[in-house]
Amino acid sequence: MQRPGKGKTPRRHGPKKASNTEKDPVGVYCRIRPLGGEDEECCVEMISSSTIQLHAPDGLKANRNGEYKETQYSFKKVFGINTTQMELFEDVARPLVEDLIHCKNGLLFTYGVTGSGKTFTMTGSPGEGGLLPRSLDMLFNSIGPFQAKRFVFKPDDKNGMEIQGQVDALLERQKRDSQPLVPKTPSSRQKTDPEFADMISSEEACKSDSVDEDCCYSVFVSYIEVYNNYIYDLLEDAPFDPIRPKWLGGGTPVRNNEFIPPQSKILREDQNHNMYVAGCTEVEVKSTEEAFEVFWKGQKKRRIANTQLNRESSRSHSVFTVKLAQAPLDADGDHILQDKNQVNVSQLCLVDLAGSERTSRTRAEGSRLREAGNINQSLMTLRTCMEVLRENQMCGTNRMVPYRDSKVTHLFKNYFDGEGKVRMIVCVNPKADDYDETMLVMRFAEMTQEVEVARPVDRPICGLAAGRRHRNQAFKDELSRRLEDRGGPSNAVDDPALLNMIIESLPAVPPCELVDPADDQTLQRLIEVLERRHRMRQMMTEQVNKTANTLSSKLQQLDGQLNAKETILHEQRSKMGEKEKVITNQRTEIERLEKKSKTLEYKIDILQKTTEMYEQDKRSLQQELETREQRLHRELSEKRRMEQRMQGMVTDTKHKWEKECERRVNAKQLEMQNKLWVKDEKLKQLKAIVTESSSSSCPTEHSDKPDRPSRERDRILAQKRSASPSPLPGNVFKTRGGGQAVQFTDIETLKQQCPSALSRKRRSGSGEGPAQIEDIENRAPVSSTPGYQKRRKP
Repeated sequence: MQRPGKGKTPRRHGPKKASNTEKDPVGVYCRIRPLGGEDEECCVEMISSSTIQLHAPDGLKANRNGEYKETQYSFKKVFGINTTQMELFEDVARPLVEDLIHCKNGLLFTYGVTGSGKTFTMTGSPGEGGLLPRSLDMLFNSIGPFQAKRFVFKPDDKNGMEIQGQVDALLERQKRDSQPLVPKTPSSRQKTDPEFADMISSEEACKSDSVDEDCCYSVFVSYIEVYNNYIYDLLEDAPFDPIRPKWLGGGTPVRNNEFIPPQSKILREDQNHNMYVAGCTEVEVKSTEEAFEVFWKGQKKRRIANTQLNRESSRSHSVFTVKLAQAPLDADGDHILQDKNQVNVSQLCLVDLAGSERTSRTRAEGSRLREAGNINQSLMTLRTCMEVLRENQMCGTNRMVPYRDSKVTHLFKNYFDGEGKVRMIVCVNPKADDYDETMLVMRFAEMTQEVEVARPVDRPICGLAAGRRHRNQAFKDELSRRLEDRGGPSNAVDDPALLNMIIESLPAVPPCELVDPADDQTLQRLIEVLERRHRMRQMMTEQVNKTANTLSSKLQQLDGQLNAKETILHEQRSKMGEKEKVITNQRTEIERLEKKSKTLEYKIDILQKTTEMYEQDKRSLQQELETREQRLHRELSEKRRMEQRMQGMVTDTKHKWEKECERRVNAKQLEMQNKLWVKDEKLKQLKAIVTESSSSSCPTEHSDKPDRPSRERDRILAQKRSASPSPLPGNVFKTRGGGQAVQFTDIETLKQQCPSALSRKRRSGSGEGPAQIEDIENRAPVSSTPGYQKRRKP
């Protein structure tokens, strides 16, 4: 019994990678689904095969210039509403299947808002198979004739692969065949399950032409889901109770036909620092139909629910993993080489991410609300990881990428660290209701395209000569043909002509009849003939062996020459491969430069639009500035006119007040002269009284009185006032308080009698002549300015 060998996935040769590793950007594609109705408003427009443009829907708030903002986003390729599933597969998934056959890992996931067509893109529908069934069909069409028997490859529990001998594999197959068949789990959706024969037509079948025929292959599939940040195995067997509802994702029966929730799985890291789901079920499949049947078995257990935006909304992230194990044949090309270092394991992960959604639109409650929160949180973690990766690559920083914040990012962190190609399909629903969510998805896709992933290394080349399987098969075919032609293994017995020639070349057998029992000569002659025939047979055998050895040596020489030619051919192919890599790198660089050129052109257009906008603002501001300058000039001219007018008014007022002051001074002088005259009169009268009292003679009037000033002007004014019908010397008008006010326009003359004359009149009551007391006129000037007013009550 051969000792089984154990193979490890040769993905990483050490914990650290060389700094000069070539990198490729993440391939991001965009697919636009058709609108649900003709009357729905569309906000996405496909401009070219690599660019789309988003239009703001009606009713959305405009920007500061009053215009709606239109944004453009570029992708590696954009697939419109008329794109078929086959065209999408040829551009996106087929290169990943080619890499899977050549021992390189791949990750393909769909991303978008809920109801954007992610599950349809990945799974498809009857007659329109998605990326997953087409990938399985291409894989089995390519490796179908070179598959190993079942249980020759056996997965271990540590993300590795073991090789079993023929006897152990046979015992495993017999053990499996002897087990009773497990009844299939009934389901209410069984009637609507699409058959694989209707998924992909025979005209659309494809295969890879670069399969290594000197290897044996085995395919293993697994199917998990990440629900509320917990990992569940969708292929885990669990009994089903048709009466009581089941737990989605399987379960374990307990008392009273009840089910307990399925146990979640944990993530672990193998010895090559690759992440894997511990205890996950891996099923070996040998055909496309069998693989799709296993997928559909897990698909029935996946969690879906009805929401306001999607009738069958995925409530978890699903991961379907296709693992391909391959090992080279031995030197004879008949059996698998029992060398664990020559076993290669590659895998392709097809991920259907749940759609991001807003609870304000889905109106989710209870468990649906919790599911939506966990979905959005995991997608936010994915977005954060992409941002940190881009920052580390562009700025040269060494920030820690938060892979462990979510099970999805933690599971696929090896891919972003350089363990395979990463491609993303952004699914877009062009209806206007999803404009805000679509804008966020476009920004994430634009950022993801700037993340670069290290290019996976090629697998080590086996040292055995190529074409071993072909030569072994040719030998078996030739042997079978000869056996069929001759009916047996012996050429002498098979070919009658050759048998007759050999018989004729041998000595003739003498007669063998014995007449006499004492006849010894007959037997002696027979013995001699048989001995000669035996010697001839030995000589012929030796000659045949010699010829066979000569032929074998010639075959070995030819085999050596063939190996040398194959080595030269391999060297030429390696050189050609290097040149193809150079050409591919140059094409990639050209595509990158073209993309950069388009990005710069787009930025130039934006800058031109911004410049035009600023020019318009500048012109409007200049016009406003000119208008304000004209207004300022008018105000300055008006101010100068007002100053001139005020200066004229001040000059007039000054002259008026000078005249008024001169008049008041003259009036005051006249008043003082009157007062001085009155005092003089008083003194004279006092002197006259004193003189009268001292003399005994009759008082005599003095004729030397001083002349009083002329009072003719005052009498004329008094006559004018007495002749005026108005009792007041001025204008009378009503006040706000209800009274009347007088604005004087003339000078009022006040009169009073002299107190000394009155006293003399009192004293001279006995018959003496009254003193001649004249009225004293006191002129009080009154202001004629409008500000001086005399008020009186009505």
